[in-house]
Amino acid sequence: MSASPSFVPPDFDPPTAFQHGSFRLEPLGPEHNERDYAAWMSSIEHIRSSPGFPDGNWPHEMSLDENRADLERHARDFVERKGFTFTVLDPDDDVIGCVYIYPTKDGVHDVNMQSWVRESQAALDDDVRRALADWLTSDAWPFERPLYAPLLS
Repeated sequence: MSASPSFVPPDFDPPTAFQHGSFRLEPLGPEHNERDYAAWMSSIEHIRSSPGFPDGNWPHEMSLDENRADLERHARDFVERKGFTFTVLDPDDDVIGCVYIYPTKDGVHDVNMQSWVRESQAALDDDVRRALADWLTSDAWPFERPLYAPLLS
């Protein structure tokens, strides 16, 4: 099953990498499970206070196996073009954050992007958000009306 035409065009080939300064992105999958789990479990309150996570429903505690199932779902969404989730990696390949690119249902925007970095890397918040905002509006993506929470500063 593929994403609806209003999300991405049928011939769209999504990027599978992005490099900026001291971090890079790659599609999130079960191979990141332990590192992803450690990143967000150590940063629940920081993530909840990040722009774009206003309802406080995520993150919530779950087991490592539940996290793996969630990562498998994100990987399937990527392949099926329903949404695109990327892990944010530092130069040592440690997970320092995550990026979610999914359709909106608000009738105004064609895509919603959310991102977070782990609390221990909070100094990177602004740099990551600026780089991602530029990337989302670049020729790499087919979106015209993206929604991405305001930059922190």
